[in-house]
Amino acid sequence: MSSELSTKLGYQFVNPDWLKIALTHRSSGNDNNERLEFLGDSIVNFVIAEALFYQFPHAQEGDLSRWRATLINRETLGDLGRHFELGRYLFLGQGELKSGGNQRTSILSCAMEAIIGAIYLDGGFSAARDSILRWYEPLLSSLTKASSHKDSKTQLQEYLQSQRMALPLYQVESIEGEAHQQFFTVSCTVLGIAERALGQGTSRRRGEQDAAEKMLGILKK
Repeated sequence: MSSELSTKLGYQFVNPDWLKIALTHRSSGNDNNERLEFLGDSIVNFVIAEALFYQFPHAQEGDLSRWRATLINRETLGDLGRHFELGRYLFLGQGELKSGGNQRTSILSCAMEAIIGAIYLDGGFSAARDSILRWYEPLLSSLTKASSHKDSKTQLQEYLQSQRMALPLYQVESIEGEAHQQFFTVSCTVLGIAERALGQGTSRRRGEQDAAEKMLGILKK
């Protein structure tokens, strides 16, 4: 199975044991992926920061930081893990298996960071960098102008400030589903605006972004 996953990742390990450790959750034993996760987190942050630095030579620090935060977070790394079907290959304790841990965003994202750390130790920085840039190429290519890639919450806050209005308030209205497949409904309200916006997503963060986008639509009617 490690060979199958390596093919999906586009990297063949010289020492497959690194990949096995990267896929081992702490619930499965002491020889787990937490140290590799720590290493991979630093590497992916640097590689994406470097890529953004050269891709946008005139962008300000704030834009670069915002893009990096958009590209490197639990949800994005979790989606990447789902793309590679990591849930099929993870080594989990019985408790995590029963609770659906193989599809939990937090576990998938940590495993992706651990895999990056494993590739670095197995093949060096260039191998890790090449893998990250290949995986992130569609997302990096989608970034064009700074203004068009401010997230909805940032756009809403800037719009309200320009209108001298109060900042928005977000509240989780409901959470549905099992722990590994939760679905959030979040409301966004603005003082002086009677209508509230309801957003939905697979995390609180995504629900807030959806609600902010809908509130922007209400304000700009």
